[in-house]
Amino acid sequence: MSTHSYFSLVIALAVVALLAGCGGSSTPTAPDQSSVPFSQAELREGTGAEATSGKRLAVNYAGWLYSPTAAENKGALFDTSVGRGAFSFTLGIGQVIAGWDQGLAGLKVGGVRRLVIPPSLAYGASGNGPIPPNAALVFEIELLDVQ
Repeated sequence: MSTHSYFSLVIALAVVALLAGCGGSSTPTAPDQSSVPFSQAELREGTGAEATSGKRLAVNYAGWLYSPTAAENKGALFDTSVGRGAFSFTLGIGQVIAGWDQGLAGLKVGGVRRLVIPPSLAYGASGNGPIPPNAALVFEIELLDVQ
């Protein structure tokens, strides 16, 4: 066997070994973040009506995938109402993820709250669109109105 043929064979075997080690799924998955604790922080105190269960809320929000290494744990932005207009829903009846139902109670109109939401209070093992399975989420939510 010539040196050139031997070298080509070694390279081909190395490529096959590397590809075999890559594994099955071509879909990236996020690390399991089920141990990320729920937390809420007031970024701005509101002075208006208080959000309570059964009330209709209008909010502006931005949502990021949780990242333990990013500033304020804000990874990739996956959704925002800014530019689309306020998002409205009834608090406490399951129209939104459980982390919102839990984390927005008590917020007053004009207030802004940051929520860190574990997967168990978000989309869990299913994920949702750009949100991978078992992803924790970070939201900043401004309460605009309570009805």
